[in-house]
Amino acid sequence: MSKKQDAFYFDNFVSCAECACRASELLNRTLSDFKPEEIGRRMDEMHEIERMADDRRHELNGRLIRAFITPLEREDIAELSHHIDELVDKIEDVMIRIYINNVQSIRPEAVRLAEIVGKCCAEVQNLLKEFENFKHPAKLDEKIIAINSLEEEADTLYIASMRKLHEEEKDALAIITWREIYDYLEKCADACEHVADTVGSVIMKNS
Repeated sequence: MSKKQDAFYFDNFVSCAECACRASELLNRTLSDFKPEEIGRRMDEMHEIERMADDRRHELNGRLIRAFITPLEREDIAELSHHIDELVDKIEDVMIRIYINNVQSIRPEAVRLAEIVGKCCAEVQNLLKEFENFKHPAKLDEKIIAINSLEEEADTLYIASMRKLHEEEKDALAIITWREIYDYLEKCADACEHVADTVGSVIMKNS
C-alpha cells in the first residue's frame, strides 16, 4: 500500500479530532460567557461541526469498504473512527442539554469541567498527529498518559461537583438538570480516554 493511501486514514483521524477541538472550544466560549438568548445560534454552530465530523467519518468508512489493504486492522480503524466521532457527539450533547433544559446561568463547576474537556481534546489531536508513527510509540505513550491523567482530573471534579450540587441546591428540577449536564461533561472526558485506549491497543498489537 502506498504511503499516500496510508496517509488518508491518519489524516482523517486528525481531521476528525480537529472537529472535536472546535466543538470543545465552542462549548467553552458558550459556558464561560453565557448568554441564554444566544444558545439557539450556538446550537446551530455546534451541529454544523458535528455534521462535518460525520462527513469525515462517512468518507473514511467508504474508503475502508473499498480498500484491499489497510495500514491497520480494519476493526481498529473503524473503532478509532467511531470513538473520535463519539467525542464530538458527546460535546454536542452537553449543548443540547443546556438548550432543552432552558438553562439561564452556568455553574462554575461546569465551566471548569468544560475546560478539562478542552485540554483532553487538544491532547487527543496531538496524539493522533503522532499516530502514524505507532511502530515507534514513545511519544504516543506520553500523550496517552496525559489524556488518562486529564480524565482522572475530570472524574475527581465531577464527583466534587455532584456532591456540592446535592449539598447546596434545594430546587429538585435544578438538581436533575445539572446532574445531567455534569454527566455528559464527564462522558466527554471518557470519550477522550476511549480514543487513547484504542491507540494503545493498536500499539500493543504492533509491538
